[in-house]
Amino acid sequence: MKPLRQPYRDNPLLRSSYSLIAPIYDLVIARSLHKARSHSLGSLPTYPAGEVLLSGVGTGLDLPLLPAMHHYTALDFNAAMLSRAKARDAELQSKGIKVEWVLGDSMALPFHDEKFDHVVLHLILAIVPQPDLCLSEASRVLKPGGTIILLDKFLRPKKLALMRRALTPLSRRLATRMDVVFEDVLRKVPQLHLVSDMPLLAGGWFRGIVLQKKNS
Repeated sequence: MKPLRQPYRDNPLLRSSYSLIAPIYDLVIARSLHKARSHSLGSLPTYPAGEVLLSGVGTGLDLPLLPAMHHYTALDFNAAMLSRAKARDAELQSKGIKVEWVLGDSMALPFHDEKFDHVVLHLILAIVPQPDLCLSEASRVLKPGGTIILLDKFLRPKKLALMRRALTPLSRRLATRMDVVFEDVLRKVPQLHLVSDMPLLAGGWFRGIVLQKKNS
């Protein structure tokens, strides 16, 4: 198991801002991203049943969209966000969806190597201060042949996007980064390979991506 260092603590302002955002997060985000979430989670295999990590589960907007046969572990770094996700537990149990709740850091996951069959990274890779570390940790806890299912906003390689880049020094401290180039992040995690990449929203700024861990 990795050391229990928590890199997100290096940015206390981000932790505080998500505690403030938590009560209104669903109101702002749920409707606009529902279709993209559903499409992305359609990439989660429904057979055989397995262990699935939702790394950065937030308020749990993904949870009602999940197939019931898997066992899920839902992790988030912010107690206020995780508490709102937990409030869905009765609804989930009525659908046969079993979830274990963990307060923890997506950049230093508190799990043994190769524990999960699949990892879901929805709207987390562009939030964390070190996206390559987040993806590397997801790969570490993933079994060989397992998949990582991503939904996030990424700049295309060499795209200027001057406004997004200009706003990022402030936005990354309060909520999210807008300058993450996925291809640069993936290059630092060579044990993963790209399976699919589809534009899902905002002219392709939001993308649905599936990765697979290479067999050793």
